[in-house]
Amino acid sequence: MSTLPDPLALLRSRSYIVLLVIAAIIGAPVSAAAYFFLALVSELQGWIFTDLPKGVGFHAEPLWWPILPLLLAGVLVALTIKYLPGKGGHSPADGFKAGAGPPSPRELPGIVLAALATLSLGVVLGPEAPLIALGGGLGVLAVKLVKRDAPARTQAAVAAAGSFAAISTLLGSPLTGAFLLMEAAGLGGTMMQVVLVPGLLAAGVGSLVFVGLNAWTGLGTFSLAIPGLPHVGAPTFGEFGWALAIGLLAVPFGMGIRWLGLFLRPYVERRMVLFTPLVGLAVAGLAIAFAAGTGKGSSEVLFSGQSALGPFVDHAASYTVGALVLLLVCKGIAYGVSLSSFRGGPTFPALFLGAAGGVALSHLPGLPLVDGVAMGIAAMSVVMLRLPLTSVLLASLLLASDGLAVMPLVIVAVVVAYVLSARFTPIPATAAPAATGPPPSAGPAAAAPQPVAPAAAGGREPAASPASPPAAGPAGSSDLPAKSPPS
Repeated sequence: MSTLPDPLALLRSRSYIVLLVIAAIIGAPVSAAAYFFLALVSELQGWIFTDLPKGVGFHAEPLWWPILPLLLAGVLVALTIKYLPGKGGHSPADGFKAGAGPPSPRELPGIVLAALATLSLGVVLGPEAPLIALGGGLGVLAVKLVKRDAPARTQAAVAAAGSFAAISTLLGSPLTGAFLLMEAAGLGGTMMQVVLVPGLLAAGVGSLVFVGLNAWTGLGTFSLAIPGLPHVGAPTFGEFGWALAIGLLAVPFGMGIRWLGLFLRPYVERRMVLFTPLVGLAVAGLAIAFAAGTGKGSSEVLFSGQSALGPFVDHAASYTVGALVLLLVCKGIAYGVSLSSFRGGPTFPALFLGAAGGVALSHLPGLPLVDGVAMGIAAMSVVMLRLPLTSVLLASLLLASDGLAVMPLVIVAVVVAYVLSARFTPIPATAAPAATGPPPSAGPAAAAPQPVAPAAAGGREPAASPASPPAAGPAGSSDLPAKSPPS
């Protein structure tokens, strides 16, 4: 009878040390590729939405300008999905998909092109899912260049390390990216240590690369952050009431956005070359409607909102309640239709919409601005991503020194939103309950999580072979660099 390898034996093996060395080496080039990809997106956004209108004779971006880039985005993404290998990556309407495996090297060009068109031309999605795919694909490519017949589990482990490195600082901290990948993949138990250590090592190297390249190029940090927030005090009883309310309100809003994406996707996929540009035009129309109705820039609706999040919270006082409601409606619909057709990540639009909702509710009595922003971000994140630990960590780290003070409120909002959204989420017909434990005749090693060890399905593997993590493939998204978006 075949048995699974002992995770502790893997940690002590010589091949695991080799795996750590490979993870450290691969972290640098993967992080550099991710950094320059984000820099290219930022430069293209600025050129398309700021420099180009002035270059053709306008004093500023005209109201109708988003029509051109969003139409082009629809054409490019549709052609990429239809004709290039890999279909441009996973559909973001499905959220984060664990265990799907990293893309093959031949699929990387299509993923990069679809993401570049989506992110640069104003679609309401972000870069985290393409970066995860890029990191995983480059990891597999590096292994194959060194040793074509490398074991599948070694390729998967290096691919996971590449994904860790690619998003090492995008979410504000390497730990946040690690939490996202581990929680999305469902890692736990002793096998988590086997997978986590190479990933953390690659993420640490990646963070250093991001910092070094920022100092060298001056292009930006491309990291999520909300600087300069006012200090908050200890939570009050009334604020806990607001945590319950925000958790409840996030559920219909977030589930409506996801429903819109899933509802439209089959229709778009039937005639992709025709309908994807139409979806792009719909996003442009929503941005134009918001700009015309409020006098704000169309960029408030366009893009994922990552780089706009800090300035938005800093200037929250300049938004009327009506402008905030219109922003929630326009960006929420634009987010939903973008999920149906384009390629990117679902994270940062959810963060921005959560922050906007928190700012709107802070106009009511008993809810400080910073607390509302934190709870809104966390509640919307967990509804859209279904990752409660990551959602708590994201909201807490965004607030820096105030993160610990608001964490109890954030946790309450996340738990309420997570439980309620799970209650109303249909269970797939093919879902089967996970095994509760090893069979009586199995040894201790068999208790390791089945998805993490391919040997469970393919016979016994030598203990010296590194364990394979479930590949943290792209799922669906967010976006932009820490530089200010075009307005």
